[in-house]
Amino acid sequence: MFSRFLPLAIGLRYVRSRDAGFFVSFSSWLSLAGVCVGVAALITILSVMNGFEGELRGRLLAMGAPVTLMATPGTPPLTEAQWTPVVARLRTAGLPVGASAPFIDQQALLSSGSEMTGALVRGIDPRREQGVSAAARAMVEGRLDALQPGLERIVLGVGLADQLGVQVGDAVTVLVPGRRHGALDLTPQLRVFTLAGVFEAGIADHDAGLALVHLDDAYTLGGGEGAVHPAGLRLSLPDPLQVPELRAALERAVGPAIQVRDWTDDNATYFHAIRIEKRMVTAILLLVVAIAAFNIVAMLVMVVRAKRTDIAILRTLGLTPRAVLQVFMVQGLVIGWAGATLGVVFGLLLANHVDSIVPWLEHLFGFQVFDAAVYYETAIPSDPHWTDVVAIATAAFTLTWLATLYPARRAAATSPAAALRYE
Repeated sequence: MFSRFLPLAIGLRYVRSRDAGFFVSFSSWLSLAGVCVGVAALITILSVMNGFEGELRGRLLAMGAPVTLMATPGTPPLTEAQWTPVVARLRTAGLPVGASAPFIDQQALLSSGSEMTGALVRGIDPRREQGVSAAARAMVEGRLDALQPGLERIVLGVGLADQLGVQVGDAVTVLVPGRRHGALDLTPQLRVFTLAGVFEAGIADHDAGLALVHLDDAYTLGGGEGAVHPAGLRLSLPDPLQVPELRAALERAVGPAIQVRDWTDDNATYFHAIRIEKRMVTAILLLVVAIAAFNIVAMLVMVVRAKRTDIAILRTLGLTPRAVLQVFMVQGLVIGWAGATLGVVFGLLLANHVDSIVPWLEHLFGFQVFDAAVYYETAIPSDPHWTDVVAIATAAFTLTWLATLYPARRAAATSPAAALRYE
């Protein structure tokens, strides 16, 4: 029984040994610190990126809807009355559909004085929109409640308002192509709206390119009562993150005449860019761990050379080459895995206290990471995911384990006679 634990005991003794020389000891501590720093940095940075991804997701969902239904291209748009049985079919199919709100989207030119810019004019019903959009619930008391039917009022994104140089109460001219029952008319339609409010969603596409009007005003914006139909229907779900799982069921329930889009379709480029950034950051920071693993290789090679006499004596006493290999693997794994474990601990501590550490550093060094005059988000969010932590720890353990194989195999291949010949 004792022989089974002998390699472990000898390996731990070598770890605690102080007669290996200053450089070997320094390399051991340097390897441990390198693994620790690499793992901690990777966990912290990925947690911060997860936090920013969550903030972005929240902002996108605030102005958008989890699910959008639209008539399939090539088919006539549905009237508001025709959308009602569609929602009923979804609920009959057992899908967790919440509130619904019709909308009309029209590309338009907005002008005020000598300033002109393009924008998407969206007609909404503020009362019904509150059940779908978190932003509508937040803005209804201050801005969207001013959108009353027939009053020709408009709410602009903050970037759009800045481009036009307008303030609340100013006139905004809206120019759209004329429409007659869905047919394009080359005669443009001009309407003058009064700016009723400005919103800031924190998303450039919305703040600099979206204008909101009342649904009834949007009906007549293109040229007369009944000239346009709702472009689609926006639906809410209890958990927007479940949309990809429900996508197939939604499409079966509405049929081929209706196109189903979800919030991930509309914002796929944002999240694709974040995924690429996370992969690149992970690859770069894993190089830090790999460099520390190379230090473990170099350190163990020097230890093997310094312990050639010990290896020969152990072999003559009956220790097998396999046991010698295990001795030096234990020594390398203790250093590497201790560094990885400490890195996980420090990484989680940093990730869970970023909100207090960063303000302290800003106060200490007199700088601000995200200037409020430039960035929408001035705080650094953090959201550690256990899947990321487990993956990082597993990668670090694997790299440090691989680093022990070569020097441990060299130690196991040491010939006792050759090692003792010149001693």
